Formats: sequence, C-alpha cells, structure tokens
Amino acid sequence: MMSLRALMGRIDFVILVLVQDANPNGDPLNGNRPRETFAGYGELSAESIKRKIRNRLQDMGERIFVQSDDRADDGCKSLNDRVNATPALKGMVKGKNTDRDAFAKAACEQWIDVRSFGQVFAFKSKGKDEDEGKGVSVGVRGPVSLHTAVSASPIRIVSRQITKSVNGDSSEAGKSSDTMGMRHTVEFGMYVIKGSINCQLAEKTGFSEEDAEKIKEALCTLFENDASAARPAGSMEVARVYWWQHDSKTPKCSPAKVFRSVQIGLKDGVIEPKSFEDYDIELGELEGVEPEVIDLL
Repeated sequence: MMSLRALMGRIDFVILVLVQDANPNGDPLNGNRPRETFAGYGELSAESIKRKIRNRLQDMGERIFVQSDDRADDGCKSLNDRVNATPALKGMVKGKNTDRDAFAKAACEQWIDVRSFGQVFAFKSKGKDEDEGKGVSVGVRGPVSLHTAVSASPIRIVSRQITKSVNGDSSEAGKSSDTMGMRHTVEFGMYVIKGSINCQLAEKTGFSEEDAEKIKEALCTLFENDASAARPAGSMEVARVYWWQHDSKTPKCSPAKVFRSVQIGLKDGVIEPKSFEDYDIELGELEGVEPEVIDLL
C-alpha cells in the first residue's frame, strides 16, 4: 500500500463560480427562491457546497459516508446502516464503553468526507450489557472548512410561471391539468467560495496531501454531473481557482488576509454585470506565498 504524505502546510482557497439562468441554492423557507442577503447579494450555503464536493469525490471513486439517497452506491438506507455494514466499525458502539478515539480513527480511515469535513456519529448501543439502548455520540472535527459563498455583486432574481400538462393524481377532480407553479432563477451572478484546510486537524483525522489534491480536483469540477431542472447543464461553472499552499502549519498570513488579497470590482462603465469579463479582479501580494491560479473558462 502506498504511504500517504502528511499535510505539512495550511491551504487556503478561493473559487469563482458563474451562475447563468439557474437556481444555485434554493431557500425552502422562501418558496425555494435563490438564497440572498438583505442587501440583495446571492448566497450559497456551505452545506450545499460540501454536498457537491461529496458528489464529485464519489464520482472519482472515493468512499463517502454522507451520501444522497439518490446516489447511494452501497445499498445502505441510513447512516446507521452504513456504520453497521462496515466491518471495521460494526460492534464498536457500546454505550459508555465505546472507545471513541478508536471509532473516530476507523471512521476517518473509511470515508474521505469524514476525515475532510468531520462528522457527528450519534447512535444507540445494541449491546447486551447494561448500556443497551443508550445513546453514544462520537464527534470528529474535520480540517476542511468552508464559508457561505456570496456573490460579488447584487443578483437579479427572475420568477417565471410554469404549468404542468397533466394531473399528478386522478383524485384531483375538478382541477385543471395546467395548475400554475413558479420557477426562480438568478439571471447572472459570480459567487465567491472561500475555504481553508487546517494542518492540526488534518493530523488528527489522517487527512493527507493526496486528499487535498482530490479536494482541489473536486472544486475544479464542482458542477459536473450536477444538472437538474433548477440548474440546467452549463448554467453553473467554475471560472477560476486560487489555491495557496503554505510552507508552514501556522503561516504569518491569516486566512482572512489571504481572502482579502483577491479584490473584485466592476470594470469602469459596468453597472450590472452580465459575464466574467465585466469584473476587474486583482490579486494582492502576500509575504512568503503565491497561489496556484487555475483558469477554467
């Protein structure tokens, strides 16, 4: 088995994502309209970004613990089933007698999303001792952290009425087959994803340099196999990736300073951006580190 390289330096990254006539992340509390701030800037939740990273890692052949039901590739219908179907973990949940460190170590070895993002394992004991039926919680803190992504400019949300051509249920007597609905999309937006990979937490979960490369590949191809009615193929794409690989676990430049080094503004004369070319993007210098810049347009 090939030995893995330990992560020796913190990693920071900034991803520029373009959205054209799509709903990148609907808000279920607001009629599934695209998420936006009170100031009108678009948002992508960190959870939705992690979901897409997990899906891409799964496409790349990696083992994923938190799988979408429609993408489950192991026949398991719940997280508990997935734990019990894993020989290295089956039988390790024993109430207060559970070896939490051993459980966490084994889980990190099994699934790349656990050693990347962390996970809370909360299950009931199934042993035959006095702890039977009692709950146990094992927490894993992952080294990969993500911010809520925010658009570089305010977004314009377009709402369209849609119809269906047939009733969904024969019991819908008296209802016309053209019942009205709504579809909401972002006309155009450039969203900025920010994140970091912490070395100290990587040591605890076993997250390696090889894992970091897989995360980078997943970010570069974030929207492959992600098409849906809300996000038609080609309506979302990664435009550019900035990837800072520091040579120290605790470099002089804080993540906040690294993120501020990417300055985004509108070009002169542009009032409402319609494309990537409408933005003026400047990269400031940082002491001791330069990013790998990957242009994907």
